[in-house]
Amino acid sequence: MALLQISEPGQSLDPHQRRVAVGIDLGTTHSLVAAVRHGVSECLPAADGRVILPSVVRYLDPKQGGAGRQIGFEALAAQVQDPANTVSSVKRLMGRSLAQVADVDKLSYAVVEDNGMAVIETVAGRKTPMEVSAEILATLRFRAEDSFDDELFGAVITVPAYFDDAQRQATKDAAQLAGINVLRLINEPTAAAIAYGLDNGSEGIYAIYDLGGGTFDISILRLTRGVFEVMATGGDSALGGDDYDQALAAWVLAQQGVTAEDLTPSERAALHAQARHCKEALSSQDEVQFSMQIGGRTLTQSITLAQFETCTTALTVRTMTAVRKVLRDARITKEDVKGVVMVGGSTRMPVIRRTVGEFFGQAPLTNLNPDEVVALGAAIQANALAGNSRDGDLLLLDVIPLSLGIETMGGLVERIVPRNSPIPTALAQDFTTYQDGQTALALHVVQGERDLVADCRSLARFTLRGIPPMAAGAARIRVSFTVDADGLLSVSAKEQGSGVEAKIDVKPAYGLSDEQIAAMLKDSFATAQQDMQARALVEARVDAERMIAATRSALSADAYLLEPAELASIEALIADLAQTLSSTDAAAIEASTQALAKGTEAFAALRMNRGIQQALAGKKLEEV
Repeated sequence: MALLQISEPGQSLDPHQRRVAVGIDLGTTHSLVAAVRHGVSECLPAADGRVILPSVVRYLDPKQGGAGRQIGFEALAAQVQDPANTVSSVKRLMGRSLAQVADVDKLSYAVVEDNGMAVIETVAGRKTPMEVSAEILATLRFRAEDSFDDELFGAVITVPAYFDDAQRQATKDAAQLAGINVLRLINEPTAAAIAYGLDNGSEGIYAIYDLGGGTFDISILRLTRGVFEVMATGGDSALGGDDYDQALAAWVLAQQGVTAEDLTPSERAALHAQARHCKEALSSQDEVQFSMQIGGRTLTQSITLAQFETCTTALTVRTMTAVRKVLRDARITKEDVKGVVMVGGSTRMPVIRRTVGEFFGQAPLTNLNPDEVVALGAAIQANALAGNSRDGDLLLLDVIPLSLGIETMGGLVERIVPRNSPIPTALAQDFTTYQDGQTALALHVVQGERDLVADCRSLARFTLRGIPPMAAGAARIRVSFTVDADGLLSVSAKEQGSGVEAKIDVKPAYGLSDEQIAAMLKDSFATAQQDMQARALVEARVDAERMIAATRSALSADAYLLEPAELASIEALIADLAQTLSSTDAAAIEASTQALAKGTEAFAALRMNRGIQQALAGKKLEEV
């Protein structure tokens, strides 16, 4: 007789079946991946034990036999020697045209315009910001799959709350290139609130002050029994720790009478690296020494904490201006805020914690690692979306950062979805024709807070055709805006009388076209075999080195158990494997490793028997 399988509603029939879902914090200066394991959200480490991955990619010259690219710490170490091909802070280029990139002249690599999009010139050819970000995301994906020894089901990826539609679409494009199924994009402050809210069981109104490497967000959230309602959000997508580094570097150059134009690209990269080091040291010291080589001479400068805070005052003031504005948008006072959560590594600066604390009249919350808190919260949401969590009462009520609307006569903007509207949402408005006999209507979708189309961001254009000819003003055309949970938009227009309809999924001009994505995926497939071979080689070498170390350790302890000929045979196998290690043939290394394993089986048996004899020596049978 067949047995019925019974499960809780919404749960798997197999209670042990689990989908691997992760949260990814794709940051300007560094990125992390986290997952819920054993009921706890934790960041996943790389093989070297470090959880942070620098958001840096170096492209190598294919003509010189380069392996393609270096990612993370390896790329970061080469930034000074090869600045032109080492791409950092790429997040600031996502979904942007060249004209929209702030301080592009201060970058150590070349950024040019290509089809309206900012792209990077490298020795390996032009790279879009999405391609560079995909390298970082793929590295985190492999780390997660190695951690669980299973394929990744999907990921929740965080973005700054002030990212517009184009920047969000660019992030999804990068994830697609990396082979990642995006379960949802969520705002970084919302992810931080999830981590704090679920860990501390907090309720009330909280401010999330998020100062990362390249972006600043301030969000006001209301937490009530697992419901995270974003009341208002604001910030600056071109303000972060990188700007503090640049301000300090500019101050040092001014003190030394050196202009930035006098520096080579390598010196510029070294200058910013040294400025970042001094900034971080000043979080725990009152004074540091700046030192580097410029033009053949050593430039040294003492920097006090007070001097650093003075030369970066304008940046700190900009963050607090945004804080005041978002409080007004939320229609609350600073006294209504129960707690202030600090997010992002840049909030470790004493001036930030002091300024925020003085403004709100309370010490900020810093009991979770500001570098990790966003990834931890994203992992909790990913776990829930994958169906692994029983926390079904977790609900996110996020908002869109900028208003959405269409162009009307005279180049004016008619807002349909106001900023800070909760998402997902669907709103509509009726329009009409302005000429007699008009049979088509051109629609221009824009995003922004200005009244003139010229001052807003153009998102898409499409045309509604087939409108029955009638007098001007007689037609009723309903334009509907739908924003999904990722903050991405689709627009439709329908003439109410005839039923003719047109719609468009807004794919911003600075995202990737389907053809571009297909071409890039094809390229990634073309190098997939090479990447797999490189990975297999590394794994084979690691296994071989472990085998050699274990065998030599056993010989140093128990070589006396072997006959001279047996010992010589094992030594020969070790020597053969050690020599094969320098090979690039993973199969050959694996074969030599297996040969050593087989050649030491008898020795292992002898060691085991000796161990058993020692354990039983002097004992009676009944004691055993």
